[in-house]
This record gives sequence, C-alpha cells and structure tokens, in this order.
Amino acid sequence: MGSGGREHALAWKLSQAASLGELHAAPGNPGIAALGRCHPVRAEDGEGLLGLAGALEVDLVVVGPEVPLVAGVADELRHLGVAVFGPSGAAARIEGSKSFAKDVMRAAGVATAETLAVARPPCVIKADGLAAGKGVFVCQTQDELDTALRAAAAFGGAIVIEELLEGEEISLFAICDGARAVALPAVQDFKRIGDGDEGPNTGGMGSYSPVPADVDELVETIHQPVLDELAERGAPFVGVLFAGVMLTGDGPRVLEFNCRLGDPETQSLLPRLDGDLLALLLAAAQGDLSAAEFGVADNAAVSVVIAAGDYPAAGDVGTPIEGIPDAEATGALVFHAGTALKGDRIVTNGGRILNVTAVGENVAAARDRAYEACDMLSFPGMRFRRDIAAVAHV
Repeated sequence: MGSGGREHALAWKLSQAASLGELHAAPGNPGIAALGRCHPVRAEDGEGLLGLAGALEVDLVVVGPEVPLVAGVADELRHLGVAVFGPSGAAARIEGSKSFAKDVMRAAGVATAETLAVARPPCVIKADGLAAGKGVFVCQTQDELDTALRAAAAFGGAIVIEELLEGEEISLFAICDGARAVALPAVQDFKRIGDGDEGPNTGGMGSYSPVPADVDELVETIHQPVLDELAERGAPFVGVLFAGVMLTGDGPRVLEFNCRLGDPETQSLLPRLDGDLLALLLAAAQGDLSAAEFGVADNAAVSVVIAAGDYPAAGDVGTPIEGIPDAEATGALVFHAGTALKGDRIVTNGGRILNVTAVGENVAAARDRAYEACDMLSFPGMRFRRDIAAVAHV
C-alpha cells in the first residue's frame, strides 16, 4: 500500500523473494508497475482496499505510509482475515499523537527530550498530529519561534514544546511482531531542503547507511520497553517501529517514534539487507519472529532525493522527466517517488519526484555513484542537495 519512493523500494526488495507469487500495489506508481500490478485504490481507502484484498485473495498486505495506519486500515484488513504488516490504529498512535508517545515513553522509562511548559528559544516546536514530516521546527531565535508557532498551529490540534537537544541524529528501525523487536541497520537522513541543512524541513532530502551505532543495544533499551508498554495497554505493535534518536553527550534521547519505515531512509536501508524480506515481514505479521533470519551486507548505500523546484512549498505536475534510463545504466537504483505516466512519458507528480540510490564498498564510493546518476536526470526546476553523506564517518 502506497505510492512513494519508500513503497517502490519495498516492492523492489519484495520482488526478489523466492516465495513471492504475485505482487500487487495500491495505488503504486510507474516504477512499481514494472515489478507488479498496480490498482487505482488509494492507500487511505479502507473499503476499497478490503474489496481489493478479497478479490485478489492476498496472503499479506504491507502498509507503507503512516496515514492509513493511524486511520486503522490495518484493523479493517485483519478483521477480513488478511495478514498485515503494519500496526493497529491503537498502536499507530505512537506516531499519530506526540503527546501519547511521550506518555508511553515516560511509562516505559525511555529517555526522551523534556517537554517544556513555556515556549522560549532555544526549543523545538512540534505539531502533535501527523504532518508528513514537516511538523517539527527547531527554534534558535524568537523570530524562528514566532514563525514556528504559526506554522505548527496551521496543522490544527495541539502543539508540543520540547527542549532542543544537541548531538548526532539517527533513524533506528526494528521489525516487531507484537512482542519481539529485531534491529535493522541505522540510517541518517537529511531533513532540510538546502545544502548545509539550510531552509525549511521537508519529508527528507536524502539518506545514507551505515551509521556508527550499536543498534542491538539501542533497540533493547529504546524499542523493547515501548513494545512491552504498548502490549500492556492492549495495543501490541506489529510492523516497523521507527525511533528518531539523538545521540547526546548524556546518552541517547528519543526525539519521536513513527509507526512505519522512513522515507527516504528505506531507500538506503533495503539495498543493504541480505535475505528474504517477504519471509521476514510475513513472520512479523503472523506474530512470530523467533526464527527470523536476515543478513546485512558489508557495504554502504546513499540515497539522494530529486525534488520539484518549489518543494517543499509546492510540487510539480506533468513535466516530462529525462534521463531515467541513463541514470539506471550507471548501476544506480532510481526509485519513483512522485511520478506519473502520461502517454509513454514519465512525468512529475508531486514534491519529491525521484530517489537515486547507489551502493558501494563505503559511503564515499556509494555517494560518488549516486551523484553520477543524479547528473543524468533532468526536468525544469529540478533540485537536489549536493551534500548528502558528505561528512559521513564511514
């Protein structure tokens, strides 16, 4: 379920599984259409998805985006008897409400940024509900704070005020079956639109992996207590539990939890996984990861997001994209994030248009290959950051 770059990356990895019979996507995109069959059903259309799942007699539904999860689409599918990789609406509140996530972390004893009663710079302002990755505002000055309060209020709902933490931020993922958490490699993403982390926050402009971190220890101390707490509350979490973690001088602190894979982190994560992803996700959906097996390649991956010229303020629709076959000919993966098919031409259809991912023996090699492929692509107004993974430690 879904139509972005994350879903294309998932479809690409799942299509390699020996146990795969048929691959379907709702609604998918032109990149996914080359791997399986796409259906014109939106990921938020619970009734349409139920009908499609029944008609296709699907064995497993993998939910990509957060909006349908928070809306409870996974619950509707499970009531039909379909195995779902994705949490229930009750468990997805860990992303759907930041105040709920804070309450869960406090009860679980997980260290997080302190909530502040009064907004004074420096601080972080967050929209409490879903905001497509654009509801967090770092405020160093009073002017930034005033702007952030207006922007956060525009999302509707409550506003959360937090202390501003300093350190290295990483994205940490765990596959969960309701009781167990299996760590995946750490990834770092780049949220701001411009080089040097300038400009407004976006859904993400690039990512790379690996990132130096003891992922098993972090998942044991961060994800597992939250998993236990959710289960105790009658909301066992099945799917990907994603923690944004700041590695501070006082130890790791959780910035937020999400209820799904990250975008564009997935695009740097999945090319490094060895093994049958389909078997892993099915085991989680069936509630038993005890025998789960997968490996992590001793390599690196870098992903660069190709965006519309006015992103994140606006997207681009209907502009022909040139150079995708040339970019793929370099050996890079080109994941479709916001594209459509117009006749026989691939055209723009969103804010983040393409994700270019390359693998190499280290981050520097992967980065060089990714940017070589990026330079093959073109459409009017195209923009991308030139500094993704430029100062990586690996």
